[in-house]
Amino acid sequence: MQIGEQGVKTVAILLPDLRPGGAEKLHVDLAAEWERYGIKTRFVLRTRVGELLESLPQSASVFSLEARRVRNVLFPLTQYLKTDPPDALLAAMWPLTVIAPIAAKLAGFKGRVIVSEHSPLSIAYARKGKLHNTLMGLTMRLAYPLASARVGVSCGVAEDMATLSGMDLPRISVIHNPAALGNGERELPNPFAADDVGSPIILSVGTLKPVKRHDLLIRAFSLLPKKLGARLYILGDGLEANSLKRLVSSLGLEDVVRFSGFVRDTAPWYAHASLFVLASDYEGFGNVIVEAMEYGVSVVSTDCPVGPREILGNGKYGKLVAPNNAEALASAMLASLEKPTDPSLLKHRALDFSIEFIAQKYVETCLGNTN
Repeated sequence: MQIGEQGVKTVAILLPDLRPGGAEKLHVDLAAEWERYGIKTRFVLRTRVGELLESLPQSASVFSLEARRVRNVLFPLTQYLKTDPPDALLAAMWPLTVIAPIAAKLAGFKGRVIVSEHSPLSIAYARKGKLHNTLMGLTMRLAYPLASARVGVSCGVAEDMATLSGMDLPRISVIHNPAALGNGERELPNPFAADDVGSPIILSVGTLKPVKRHDLLIRAFSLLPKKLGARLYILGDGLEANSLKRLVSSLGLEDVVRFSGFVRDTAPWYAHASLFVLASDYEGFGNVIVEAMEYGVSVVSTDCPVGPREILGNGKYGKLVAPNNAEALASAMLASLEKPTDPSLLKHRALDFSIEFIAQKYVETCLGNTN
């Protein structure tokens, strides 16, 4: 089947907002790819905010539910599905993934409803306590069967969804996140400071929040031999920014660690980096690993649940180290700088996550079985 063949004209994507994040970027990338095939995308947002609003393709539209809190989403979403129903509704991230099927049921919505999770919820909400997680599981048991299809962005996320919802694992599809930066072979300008050109460049891309463990990355970087002359560039914004800058200062690394803030087009940064590092405590997938591989950049990642091990083929395509171990992370970083992974191997692996392939799988899921 070719995208667009089966007549889905509009796919509505339900998200909290369009602040920068892996799930949000995925859906913006899908919308851009679907535009090529005549499929229109409508972003249905709890609130109309976020830097990624400026990255939407021309054919995409935005509908704001004007819901100040998640608990206020059900009624306006139900009304939207009654008055202006799309051909399919794709809802991402709990609790929107339980609200969407219920709203569709109340609205008498005839299209398909697809729910997708982007992190292992049992880990992401572990600190909320047993009562919260029990209620979360109950909502999933209630709502998931009402959906036409359920998607996890990695095998680990799908397994977590099955456990929490009580559904059989085969009833949950796995659709990995795509690499959607463009042609990894193209010539791109060098974005790094002129004084850093020629030095080993270690790159990190991601929201500055505790789970991403930029603090661990900075501590590991501080353990590298000074004679190496490496530089660490951290791309992203978030609540941890000030505390991370204080950590850099306390370690005397102000001259070699750069905070570059949110960057809309990260492709040039990958293209000229020596090494990409992910230090997270957990992931849903790890989009940034695939993005680095698309540009042939060697990868070091914590062997966290879930995603990195899947992407890196159990260590075939990059080094995996135990989470929360600065010494092990530093050792793997040094080894990768001294002996990088073959770029052609990484680029070939990234093809398994091409935006064209992933967009096709999502449309087939929205349309149902097209075989």
